[in-house]
Amino acid sequence: MPTRLRVDIAGYHHIINRGVNRCDIFNTDSDKDTFLSILNKSALLHKVVVHDYCLMDNHYHLVIETSQENLSAFMRIVNANYAKFFNKTYKRSGHLWQDRYKSKYITSEDYLYTLIKYIEHNPLEAKLADKVTHYPYTLAHQVFNGQSYYTCCEESLLLKEFDATTLSEFLDAPISKKELQYLQTKEKQKILKVDNGVTVLQSKELKRHFCDFTSKQERNMSILNAYHDGYSQASIANYLKLSKSLISKIIKSGDSLTGVVK
Repeated sequence: MPTRLRVDIAGYHHIINRGVNRCDIFNTDSDKDTFLSILNKSALLHKVVVHDYCLMDNHYHLVIETSQENLSAFMRIVNANYAKFFNKTYKRSGHLWQDRYKSKYITSEDYLYTLIKYIEHNPLEAKLADKVTHYPYTLAHQVFNGQSYYTCCEESLLLKEFDATTLSEFLDAPISKKELQYLQTKEKQKILKVDNGVTVLQSKELKRHFCDFTSKQERNMSILNAYHDGYSQASIANYLKLSKSLISKIIKSGDSLTGVVK
Protein backbone atom coordinates (compact mmCIF):
# COMPACT_ATOMS: atom_id res chain seq x y z
CA MET A 1 0.00 0.00 0.00
CA PRO A 2 1.50 3.39 -0.97
CA THR A 3 2.04 5.97 1.75
CA ARG A 4 2.09 9.74 1.42
CA LEU A 5 5.57 10.92 0.42
CA ARG A 6 7.87 12.24 3.11
CA VAL A 7 9.71 15.32 1.97
CA ASP A 8 12.97 13.72 3.09
CA ILE A 9 13.01 11.02 0.42
CA ALA A 10 16.32 10.76 -1.47
CA GLY A 11 16.42 12.35 -4.92
CA TYR A 12 16.19 15.76 -6.57
CA HIS A 13 14.40 18.62 -4.81
CA HIS A 14 13.47 22.21 -5.58
CA ILE A 15 13.69 24.30 -2.39
CA ILE A 16 12.19 27.76 -1.99
CA ASN A 17 12.21 30.02 1.05
CA ARG A 18 11.17 33.65 1.58
CA GLY A 19 11.61 36.30 4.24
CA VAL A 20 8.76 36.84 6.69
CA ASN A 21 6.25 39.30 5.20
CA ARG A 22 8.44 39.09 2.09
CA CYS A 23 11.13 41.17 3.79
CA ASP A 24 14.67 41.08 2.45
CA ILE A 25 16.80 38.24 3.76
CA PHE A 26 19.95 39.45 1.98
CA ASN A 27 20.91 43.10 2.44
CA THR A 28 24.40 42.89 0.98
CA ASP A 29 26.54 40.66 -1.21
CA SER A 30 28.34 39.66 1.97
CA ASP A 31 25.06 38.26 3.32
CA LYS A 32 24.67 36.14 0.21
CA ASP A 33 28.25 34.90 0.53
CA THR A 34 27.58 33.92 4.13
CA PHE A 35 24.45 32.02 3.15
CA LEU A 36 26.37 30.10 0.47
CA SER A 37 29.11 29.26 2.96
CA ILE A 38 26.52 27.89 5.41
CA LEU A 39 24.82 26.00 2.57
CA ASN A 40 28.12 24.46 1.53
CA LYS A 41 29.00 23.29 5.05
CA SER A 42 25.59 21.71 5.61
CA ALA A 43 25.66 20.08 2.15
CA LEU A 44 29.04 18.49 2.80
CA LEU A 45 27.88 17.28 6.22
CA HIS A 46 24.72 15.68 4.80
CA LYS A 47 26.23 14.52 1.46
CA VAL A 48 23.97 16.80 -0.57
CA VAL A 49 24.80 17.94 -4.11
CA VAL A 50 23.77 21.50 -5.00
CA HIS A 51 22.95 21.47 -8.71
CA ASP A 52 21.86 25.09 -8.94
CA TYR A 53 20.92 28.09 -6.82
CA CYS A 54 19.63 31.63 -7.19
CA LEU A 55 19.75 34.09 -4.30
CA MET A 56 17.35 37.03 -4.67
CA ASP A 57 16.99 39.78 -2.08
CA ASN A 58 13.88 38.37 -0.38
CA HIS A 59 13.97 34.68 -1.33
CA TYR A 60 16.14 31.90 -2.65
CA HIS A 61 15.86 28.87 -4.92
CA LEU A 62 17.93 25.70 -4.60
CA VAL A 63 18.05 22.60 -6.77
CA ILE A 64 19.64 19.88 -4.72
CA GLU A 65 20.13 16.12 -4.76
CA THR A 66 20.04 14.05 -1.59
CA SER A 67 21.36 10.50 -1.31
CA GLN A 68 19.71 9.87 2.06
CA GLU A 69 16.39 10.75 3.66
CA ASN A 70 17.88 13.77 5.41
CA LEU A 71 16.47 16.81 3.62
CA SER A 72 14.85 18.19 6.77
CA ALA A 73 18.06 17.90 8.79
CA PHE A 74 20.05 19.55 5.99
CA MET A 75 17.64 22.47 5.62
CA ARG A 76 17.25 22.93 9.37
CA ILE A 77 20.96 23.73 9.68
CA VAL A 78 20.95 26.06 6.64
CA ASN A 79 17.94 28.12 7.69
CA ALA A 80 18.64 28.20 11.45
CA ASN A 81 22.30 29.16 11.10
CA TYR A 82 21.63 31.85 8.53
CA ALA A 83 18.74 33.32 10.58
CA LYS A 84 21.05 33.43 13.61
CA PHE A 85 23.73 35.24 11.58
CA PHE A 86 21.23 37.69 10.08
CA ASN A 87 19.56 38.57 13.38
CA LYS A 88 22.90 39.09 15.10
CA THR A 89 24.30 41.18 12.24
CA TYR A 90 21.28 43.47 12.00
CA LYS A 91 20.40 43.45 15.71
CA ARG A 92 16.94 42.06 15.14
CA SER A 93 14.92 39.31 16.79
CA GLY A 94 12.08 37.02 15.81
CA HIS A 95 11.45 34.90 12.76
CA LEU A 96 13.37 35.58 9.58
CA TRP A 97 11.59 33.06 7.36
CA GLN A 98 8.02 33.44 6.15
CA ASP A 99 7.26 29.80 6.85
CA ARG A 100 8.84 26.39 6.74
CA TYR A 101 10.71 26.08 3.46
CA LYS A 102 8.77 24.75 0.48
CA SER A 103 10.10 21.71 -1.34
CA LYS A 104 9.04 20.01 -4.55
CA TYR A 105 10.25 16.54 -5.47
CA ILE A 106 11.58 16.50 -9.04
CA THR A 107 10.19 13.52 -10.89
CA SER A 108 11.79 13.69 -14.35
CA GLU A 109 14.77 14.95 -16.31
CA ASP A 110 12.58 17.35 -18.30
CA TYR A 111 11.26 18.80 -15.05
CA LEU A 112 14.80 19.17 -13.70
CA TYR A 113 16.22 21.05 -16.68
CA THR A 114 13.17 23.25 -17.20
CA LEU A 115 13.33 24.17 -13.53
CA ILE A 116 17.01 25.10 -13.77
CA LYS A 117 16.25 27.34 -16.74
CA TYR A 118 13.39 28.97 -14.82
CA ILE A 119 15.55 29.60 -11.76
CA GLU A 120 18.37 31.10 -13.79
CA HIS A 121 15.87 33.50 -15.40
CA ASN A 122 14.65 34.84 -12.03
CA PRO A 123 17.04 37.84 -12.01
CA LEU A 124 15.88 38.83 -15.50
CA GLU A 125 12.25 38.77 -14.45
CA ALA A 126 13.16 40.98 -11.47
CA LYS A 127 15.17 43.28 -13.78
CA LEU A 128 18.36 42.68 -11.81
CA ALA A 129 20.26 41.64 -14.92
CA ASP A 130 19.84 42.04 -18.66
CA LYS A 131 21.17 38.59 -19.55
CA VAL A 132 21.20 35.17 -17.96
CA THR A 133 24.58 34.44 -16.33
CA HIS A 134 25.15 38.18 -15.65
CA TYR A 135 23.62 38.02 -12.17
CA PRO A 136 26.42 36.99 -9.77
CA TYR A 137 24.42 34.86 -7.33
CA THR A 138 23.47 31.91 -9.52
CA LEU A 139 25.63 28.88 -10.22
CA ALA A 140 25.41 29.46 -13.97
CA HIS A 141 27.18 32.78 -13.49
CA GLN A 142 30.08 31.02 -11.78
CA VAL A 143 30.28 28.36 -14.50
CA PHE A 144 29.94 30.78 -17.42
CA ASN A 145 32.57 33.14 -16.09
CA GLY A 146 35.02 30.43 -15.04
CA GLN A 147 34.85 31.47 -11.40
CA SER A 148 35.43 29.32 -8.35
CA TYR A 149 32.47 27.52 -6.84
CA TYR A 150 31.74 25.76 -3.59
CA THR A 151 32.64 22.12 -3.06
CA CYS A 152 28.97 21.16 -2.76
CA CYS A 153 28.52 22.15 -6.42
CA GLU A 154 31.34 20.01 -7.86
CA GLU A 155 28.91 17.32 -9.06
CA SER A 156 26.37 19.81 -10.40
CA LEU A 157 24.81 19.09 -13.78
CA LEU A 158 25.81 22.60 -14.83
CA LEU A 159 29.46 21.63 -14.41
CA LYS A 160 29.23 18.02 -15.59
CA GLU A 161 27.11 18.51 -18.71
CA PHE A 162 27.79 22.07 -19.92
CA ASP A 163 30.64 24.29 -20.95
CA ALA A 164 30.27 28.06 -21.28
CA THR A 165 29.02 27.86 -24.89
CA THR A 166 26.43 25.12 -24.42
CA LEU A 167 25.27 26.66 -21.14
CA SER A 168 24.70 29.98 -22.86
CA GLU A 169 22.74 28.28 -25.65
CA PHE A 170 20.61 26.41 -23.11
CA LEU A 171 19.77 29.46 -21.01
CA ASP A 172 19.57 32.28 -23.56
CA ALA A 173 16.11 31.40 -24.90
CA PRO A 174 13.31 33.09 -22.92
CA ILE A 175 11.09 30.96 -20.71
CA SER A 176 8.06 30.14 -22.86
CA LYS A 177 4.45 30.09 -21.74
CA LYS A 178 4.43 26.34 -22.42
CA GLU A 179 7.43 25.82 -20.10
CA LEU A 180 5.77 27.83 -17.35
CA GLN A 181 2.57 25.80 -17.71
CA TYR A 182 4.63 22.62 -17.62
CA LEU A 183 6.31 23.66 -14.35
CA GLN A 184 2.96 24.60 -12.82
CA THR A 185 1.59 21.18 -13.75
CA LYS A 186 4.60 19.43 -12.23
CA GLU A 187 4.39 21.41 -9.01
CA LYS A 188 0.75 20.41 -8.56
CA GLN A 189 1.46 16.69 -8.95
CA LYS A 190 0.96 14.54 -5.87
CA ILE A 191 3.76 12.12 -5.09
CA LEU A 192 3.44 8.86 -3.20
CA LYS A 193 6.22 6.80 -1.69
CA VAL A 194 6.11 3.11 -2.57
CA ASP A 195 8.38 0.19 -1.71
CA ASN A 196 10.58 0.58 -4.79
CA GLY A 197 10.72 4.40 -4.89
CA VAL A 198 8.08 7.00 -5.71
CA THR A 199 5.07 7.18 -7.98
CA VAL A 200 3.16 10.15 -9.37
CA LEU A 201 -0.57 10.38 -8.84
CA GLN A 202 -1.94 11.52 -12.19
CA SER A 203 -4.68 14.15 -12.32
CA LYS A 204 -6.86 11.87 -14.44
CA GLU A 205 -6.92 8.39 -15.93
CA LEU A 206 -4.95 7.83 -19.12
CA LYS A 207 -8.06 7.08 -21.18
CA ARG A 208 -9.55 10.44 -20.25
CA HIS A 209 -6.62 12.20 -21.93
CA PHE A 210 -7.61 10.60 -25.24
CA CYS A 211 -11.39 10.52 -25.16
CA ASP A 212 -12.18 13.39 -27.52
CA PHE A 213 -9.38 14.18 -29.99
CA THR A 214 -10.49 14.47 -33.65
CA SER A 215 -7.20 15.27 -35.40
CA LYS A 216 -3.54 14.31 -35.23
CA GLN A 217 -2.72 17.74 -33.85
CA GLU A 218 -5.22 17.26 -31.00
CA ARG A 219 -3.93 13.73 -30.47
CA ASN A 220 -0.37 15.01 -30.23
CA MET A 221 -1.37 17.69 -27.75
CA SER A 222 -3.17 15.03 -25.69
CA ILE A 223 0.01 12.92 -25.73
CA LEU A 224 2.02 15.87 -24.45
CA ASN A 225 -0.55 16.61 -21.73
CA ALA A 226 -0.60 12.96 -20.64
CA TYR A 227 3.19 12.89 -20.47
CA HIS A 228 3.22 16.08 -18.39
CA ASP A 229 0.61 14.46 -16.16
CA GLY A 230 3.18 11.84 -15.21
CA TYR A 231 2.44 8.99 -17.62
CA SER A 232 5.47 7.30 -19.18
CA GLN A 233 6.13 7.30 -22.90
CA ALA A 234 5.80 3.51 -22.89
CA SER A 235 2.36 3.54 -21.24
CA ILE A 236 1.11 6.18 -23.71
CA ALA A 237 2.49 4.21 -26.67
CA ASN A 238 0.87 1.00 -25.44
CA TYR A 239 -2.50 2.65 -24.89
CA LEU A 240 -2.57 4.32 -28.33
CA LYS A 241 -0.89 1.37 -30.07
CA LEU A 242 1.79 3.65 -31.46
CA SER A 243 5.55 3.19 -31.52
CA LYS A 244 7.64 4.48 -28.64
CA SER A 245 9.82 6.38 -31.12
CA LEU A 246 6.82 8.32 -32.43
CA ILE A 247 5.69 9.19 -28.91
CA SER A 248 9.20 10.39 -28.14
CA LYS A 249 9.25 12.58 -31.27
CA ILE A 250 5.90 14.13 -30.40
CA ILE A 251 7.02 14.96 -26.88
CA LYS A 252 10.37 16.36 -28.01
CA SER A 253 8.69 18.49 -30.68
CA GLY A 254 7.21 20.73 -27.99
CA ASP A 255 5.80 23.82 -29.65
CA SER A 256 5.99 22.23 -33.12
CA LEU A 257 3.42 19.54 -32.52
CA THR A 258 1.81 19.93 -35.95
CA GLY A 259 5.05 18.88 -37.60
CA VAL A 260 4.90 15.35 -36.18
CA VAL A 261 2.52 12.89 -37.81
CA LYS A 262 2.18 9.14 -37.88
